[in-house]
Amino acid sequence: MGAKRFCVFEYLYRDADNFKAWGALLLKGVLTDTQVAEMRSKFESEEFFIAEQIGVPPLYEELWAYSGGLTKSDHPWHEFFAVRSAEANDFAMRMPWGSANILFNAVTKVGAWKEQLSPCWRKASW
Repeated sequence: MGAKRFCVFEYLYRDADNFKAWGALLLKGVLTDTQVAEMRSKFESEEFFIAEQIGVPPLYEELWAYSGGLTKSDHPWHEFFAVRSAEANDFAMRMPWGSANILFNAVTKVGAWKEQLSPCWRKASW
């Protein structure tokens, strides 16, 4: 596979106690700097997004393995980290998730982020 025809979307989930779970999606195709900037402009405060709303695998469960499940520190927001060119080791570590254009379209069509799509969304009384 030609690494130049793939990119990696890197993101993370950071709970309110600052415990982090990192994720990366290997995407077929590339995103231009302009496309990345457009995606960033759609994220809340240019970095936060609801994974379920754009079809990105949520990362909460990685932390839940240590906490025994949902805690009061959990919230619905994931953080965008970077888009970078794929390297040879990316192909050894992960399977392609989908295309860069699919992710770009999913992000740019968001009108408003919907926290209730996440299992971490909770009522104010929690």
